[in-house]
Amino acid sequence: MSQVGRPKGKFTQHRRLDHLRELMLRHPKGITLYEMAEALGVTVRTMRRYMKEIEREFDLEGAPTRGGGPMLWRIRSSELPRKVELRRTQAYAFLAARRLFEPMAGSSLYDEINMATEKLLALSRRPGRGPNAGRADARLEERFLYLPFAPKNYSERTEELDDLFQAVADLRPLWVKYRSSGKTKEERITIHPYAMVLHRDSIYCVGYHVQRGEIRTFVLDRMRDSEVSVTEHFELPPGFNIDEYFQGELGVFKSDVEHRVVVDFDAPAAEYVKMRRVHQSQKLQPLPGGGVRLTMIVGNLLPVTSWVLEWGGRARVVEPPELVQAVERELTEALAKYRSN
Repeated sequence: MSQVGRPKGKFTQHRRLDHLRELMLRHPKGITLYEMAEALGVTVRTMRRYMKEIEREFDLEGAPTRGGGPMLWRIRSSELPRKVELRRTQAYAFLAARRLFEPMAGSSLYDEINMATEKLLALSRRPGRGPNAGRADARLEERFLYLPFAPKNYSERTEELDDLFQAVADLRPLWVKYRSSGKTKEERITIHPYAMVLHRDSIYCVGYHVQRGEIRTFVLDRMRDSEVSVTEHFELPPGFNIDEYFQGELGVFKSDVEHRVVVDFDAPAAEYVKMRRVHQSQKLQPLPGGGVRLTMIVGNLLPVTSWVLEWGGRARVVEPPELVQAVERELTEALAKYRSN
């Protein structure tokens, strides 16, 4: 006899709810409460609680069985997902970004994305039609793709990743142990997560820090022992715009203080600078000798320091003075390490 209750291993309530959705979608004619409980390995009492969660998402209906047997529960036909028609070119466009999600492998979120990816792969590999149709074995999905910048491994953060996504999607409070930058100790905090952002292949959360009473940016890498509220919800602030917290290539940061940044690039670097939009406020001005001056207004200078250092001797900070000092300090410390050898 199978044991009911909380299954062993990393099988959270979020994953069980995902399993329940799939189970009900696979049984459009209905399934009993007892069959669902058996499939998920939980008690009937727990199953009733999960049904209430599913009713937040779908309109359920009960159908009596013959002979007075248990009620069959199903998703109302009008609520069942509709098919989405895609052409092969459209499928290739989505497939090109599939590696962006590979660091999430092991999470329920990745499993859902991977299921969609497999369906898109099947569509893209079908033989084409007409005189201009592509070959079925051309494997374009392997030759038209996005390569991650420096992908992280979130295999040890799958629970936190699933909880974060659920909290963002359902507007639910999230409790986590979090270690802030520069600190060695964790603290138990409550977050109202407004948005989940993938930037340079790292996962960030922009949300309201309840204890501190302010909107902050959190890094998934520093989250641990997360838990999503099953009874509470929060309201998304009117006018919330994630772009206000996004500094283009310079990361997900926001500051009440604005800095005017001016950086000069030499001629060899100018071509690459002109090809990229680092920040939405950037302006370019030609310099004698073929160089270019970049001017932009940013909030947090920390990511700007790292960005300037990536250019090595091709870039020189003109202003602000604190950015000049920060770059000089980093270069001096780096040079000292080489001279010490």
